[in-house]
Amino acid sequence: MDKPQQPFADGVPNLSEAHFEVPTEERMAPPTPLDHAPRFLVLYGSLRDRSFSRFLAYEAARLLEAMGGEVRIFHADGLPLPDDAPVEHPKVQELRQLSIWSEGQVWVSPERHGNMTGVMKAQVDWLPLSEGSVRPTQGRTLAVMQVSGGSQSFNAVNSLRVLGRWMRMITIPNQSSVPMAYKEFDDAGRMKPGPLYDRVVDVCEELMKFTLLMRGRADYLVDRYSERKEREPERLKGVAADIGFVQR
Repeated sequence: MDKPQQPFADGVPNLSEAHFEVPTEERMAPPTPLDHAPRFLVLYGSLRDRSFSRFLAYEAARLLEAMGGEVRIFHADGLPLPDDAPVEHPKVQELRQLSIWSEGQVWVSPERHGNMTGVMKAQVDWLPLSEGSVRPTQGRTLAVMQVSGGSQSFNAVNSLRVLGRWMRMITIPNQSSVPMAYKEFDDAGRMKPGPLYDRVVDVCEELMKFTLLMRGRADYLVDRYSERKEREPERLKGVAADIGFVQR
């Protein structure tokens, strides 16, 4: 078959014009300036008394506060395993409310058996993609970091990136991996100066920039053609009929 000439004259007949939108710069402008500081939630993946992921999480929190952000840290002590308690559990509700409150997040995990820890994964697994009309993670920015007991590795941050994408978050390009973490923190749990600390500063700086860029625009940026179609009443009725649910 001959290749069609550009610009294409045969149109897009499968497109629903009622739901199709042309992105514009004007739509990118936030409706009104926000009057509160950028809000960040920090999660870390270890419950040890001397937890290097917690130390790194605190360093990120300090930096984000120094850049003008408001930061809250979730401590997973007492958080049940996913599906091992009702969603009304106080720790689950605390985590979900903090995620809804946040505009950006930092996830810090140790690397264990070549991947993130179960503590880290459990926290993310308790965050639903949607809860009624509320989406606790969609459109929020995300920075990922890891600590390792051995040599340099990126297994945990790579897995965290997959999770962030699945949770519909805007995961920034930069990341931090701290090898031989026991050498990088002093007895008080503060990270020592050096290239690895500088990289943490870079990550927090980039997260702040992306969060400022997304504020007031996230709903528009993550709005999707397919989901606009699915929200149509007739489409919802069809889906309900397909799964055997009949509204009375």
